[in-house]
Amino acid sequence: MLKILLRYKMRYIIILFVSITSFAQTDQKVIRDIYSNSLTNGKSYEWLDYLSNEIGGRLSGSLNAERAVNWTKSEMELMGLDKVWLQPVMVPKWVRGAPEFAYIETAPGKTTPVRICALGGSISTPATGLKANLIEVKSFEELEKLGKEKIQGKIVFYNRPMDATLIDTFKAYGGCVNQRYEGAVHAIEYGAAGVIVRSMNLAIDDSPHTGSMTYGGIPVKERIPSAAISTQHADLLSSMLKMDNNIQFYFKQNCKQMEDVLSHNVIGEITGSEYPDEYILVGGHLDSWDIGDGSHDDGAGCVQSMDVLRLLKVSGITPKRSIRVVLFMNEENGLRGGNKYAEEAFRKGENHIFALESDAGAFTPRGFYFDTDESNFAQIQSWKELFKPYLIHFFELGGSGADIGPLKTPYNVLSGLKPDSQRYFDHHHSENDTFESIHKRELELGAATMTALVYLIDKYGIIKKVKL
Repeated sequence: MLKILLRYKMRYIIILFVSITSFAQTDQKVIRDIYSNSLTNGKSYEWLDYLSNEIGGRLSGSLNAERAVNWTKSEMELMGLDKVWLQPVMVPKWVRGAPEFAYIETAPGKTTPVRICALGGSISTPATGLKANLIEVKSFEELEKLGKEKIQGKIVFYNRPMDATLIDTFKAYGGCVNQRYEGAVHAIEYGAAGVIVRSMNLAIDDSPHTGSMTYGGIPVKERIPSAAISTQHADLLSSMLKMDNNIQFYFKQNCKQMEDVLSHNVIGEITGSEYPDEYILVGGHLDSWDIGDGSHDDGAGCVQSMDVLRLLKVSGITPKRSIRVVLFMNEENGLRGGNKYAEEAFRKGENHIFALESDAGAFTPRGFYFDTDESNFAQIQSWKELFKPYLIHFFELGGSGADIGPLKTPYNVLSGLKPDSQRYFDHHHSENDTFESIHKRELELGAATMTALVYLIDKYGIIKKVKL
């Protein structure tokens, strides 16, 4: 009897092994097809070429942003998706106006031009510009120590660089971006006349980098103009201040905050064949800053996300669950699109089991960050061998993305694509963020990597918690 039981047990183990192996081989083939289709028949590069070169920078509330909305909607319709629609969302409208101008004055009539750009959300300078002495700091704590007596009437120059020793450049960015975003709020507290911020960039170059800033609840009449200065000219300004702290800085900018305007998120869907009420989302943000064409940030994420759905179709995959692509509006200076999408999803009771965002540039993909529990992370890690042939190795717990963040519940999984980050901040929020800096193959590898993960999530689902 024991022999018979052992024989049946062994037969079960063999069947189970063969079944698992068979599934793995099927997944290997499907993923191989996905990568092949992306690298030989991808659409992401062609789409990005049009978005970047024919439309260009897409600041929220601008004509170009609306052109991008209409064009991406039409492209999704051409893909033959089951549903394509626009989701209305009110967004802020900030305009840069005429190009900024700035110089360092060492003596009357003796000036050195420097490159700046207004920070998004800043007010303009007076019509004649602003000229004042400077005070250089590297932290808000330094401001506090100096006090109002030494800061009153001066331009605060925030000059804390990104930490070049950090391999993950996003951590370096996170370590100094508060001086850009909150710098004006703290400077106003001590009576400053204006703010100049070192660009968020590891490279030493003459391209200033914009980005959003806030005044918090400070009344309009008490606000001061804020601009970024290129890293090269930040170093120049700092060295000149060390030689003579009486030098003056002049800048003129012409930006203006307008009334909110109507815009849209762009949404396309392949309806699931077995579980249509379980949603898998892939997305990026359609808006960009205005001084480049927004190819890396985040045109790449948008076209990669669109191509995920197309690659599923051309690879002959019929999703079990509903797969949505969402191109969010207004990530850069408000997150209105992401918040609106989540608000509507929760209002309708939609079950988003998984969401993946691409918003870290079009460079070679390395893997993903995941915001999830241990059981789901363990399942995802069991798929690592399937990604090994494509040099995808980074599977870590961490953040996901700003636009999908509002969708987070205790029961779903969020993820962010992680490309190689070493060159990203050379382009981020600057005039260098252009289509010429995009490598076709790297972009297409990113689209394929996203599609492979979506395929696996769709096929196997997520490990569900019991809702109490």
